[in-house]
Amino acid sequence: MSVLDKLKQMLKGHEEQAGRGIDKGDDILDERTQGRYSGQIDTARDRLKEQLGRDEGDPPQA
Repeated sequence: MSVLDKLKQMLKGHEEQAGRGIDKGDDILDERTQGRYSGQIDTARDRLKEQLGRDEGDPPQA
């Protein structure tokens, strides 16, 4: 079992709280880098939310 699978199991039922935590981390990183890496941070946030929001058998969303 991969680390991502373990995280998904732990977060099951708490997706909204995890999403808020990801958003808060995004805001903190963006502030600390003074917006220089805003695009990369947003991309990482979106991909993390996508990975945590879908099951292993589901195809990735386009």
